[in-house]
Amino acid sequence: MTLEVDIRRQLSPSFVLEANFTASEGITILFGRSGSGKTTLLNCFAGLMRPDAGRIALDARVLFDAAAKIDLPPSHRSVGFLFQDLALFPHLTIAQNVEYGLSKRPANIRRERAAAILDAMRVGSLAKRKPGEISGGEKQRVALARSLVTDPAMLLLDEPLAALDAITKSSIIADLRAWNEAHGIPIIYVTHSLEEAFAVGEAVVVLEAGKIIASGSPMEVLDAPRQETIAQLAGFENLFDATVASLHEDRGTMVCALSGSALELEVPLTHTGPGARLRVAIRAGDIMIARSRPHEISARNVFAGSITSIRTEEHSAIAVVEAGRTFEVRLTLGSREDLHLQPGTQVWLVIKTYSCHLVAG
Repeated sequence: MTLEVDIRRQLSPSFVLEANFTASEGITILFGRSGSGKTTLLNCFAGLMRPDAGRIALDARVLFDAAAKIDLPPSHRSVGFLFQDLALFPHLTIAQNVEYGLSKRPANIRRERAAAILDAMRVGSLAKRKPGEISGGEKQRVALARSLVTDPAMLLLDEPLAALDAITKSSIIADLRAWNEAHGIPIIYVTHSLEEAFAVGEAVVVLEAGKIIASGSPMEVLDAPRQETIAQLAGFENLFDATVASLHEDRGTMVCALSGSALELEVPLTHTGPGARLRVAIRAGDIMIARSRPHEISARNVFAGSITSIRTEEHSAIAVVEAGRTFEVRLTLGSREDLHLQPGTQVWLVIKTYSCHLVAG
C-alpha cells in the first residue's frame, strides 16, 4: 500500500500548505516545528479538512481529487487516526472503547476482533477495566488498538507518545511494527521530537511553514542536513558563517575560516573554491573537551578555549566555551565531574572533520 499526496490548502492570507510526496508501507515521520502544518496535513488525509486543490490516493483508491470532484467522507476512507489526547470514553470499559469503531458489525465479531487487537497490543487483560483505572502507557495501547481494530488502509498518529517515557514508547512502537508486518500499510507519524524521528521513522518528511523542505531517510535528512533550517530543527546548536580558505583534494577536505575570528576548521570537501561563503553546522554532542592538548589523534580540529558557563540539562551538561567563537558542548555528567569542569576552566576543543556539516542558509 502506498500513499500518494499532491495537495494545496490556503489556511490564511500568509500561510499556504503545499505537500507533494509518497509514503510507502511502514512508518513515515512528519517532522517540523509546531505550526508548520503537520496536523493540518493529517486532517486532509483523514477527510476532516478539504484541500483547495490536488489529489490524495492509496494505491489506486482515490480519497480526494479536486479536478475529478472526488472527496470521500472520513467514514469511507478506511483511515485510522490516533489523536494526542486519545479521546477514550471514560464511562466505557476498555473492550467497549475498542469495539466502538465496529458498532455496525455483529456483537460476536466485535468481541472477537477487539479481543484479538487488545492481545496484539498487550492489554488484553485490561478488557473489563475503565480508562481511569489504567496507566498512561496502557491508555496509549488501548487507543492504538481502537485505531487498528477496523483494519485501516492507513494509520495517522498525531504525536501519540509525547507524554511517555522512552522505554514505554519503544515498547509500543515495537508492537506497532510487529502488527504492521502483517498488514503493510502506510503509517504517518507526526512529531517535533528529534529522538522520536530517529527511533521511530523509516522515512521522514520535513515541513516548515507549510512547505516540504526535505525528505528521505532520517539519517540522510536529519543527521547530515543540507539546509540551515533543517540543521536547527535537527539540533545542531553551533552554526557559523565561514569562508573557504583552501582546498586539499588529495585528503578530501578543505579549510574554512570562521567569520569574526582567527579560527580555521577542516571540513569535508565540496564542489566550491577559495573565497566561497558557506555555513558550518556542528552538534554540541559531536565536540569533545580535553583538559590538556591532545596528541596523535585522528581529529583534525583542535584548539584552546575557556569555559564561560556550564549548566545541567536533563541527563547531560552543556558547556559554553569561548575559543575565538562561542561553542556549545554537550557532555555527560560523569565527564563534567571527572574533568572538574567549571566556569574559567581552560580546555581544548576537539572536533572531527566529518562532524562539520556544510549547510545552505
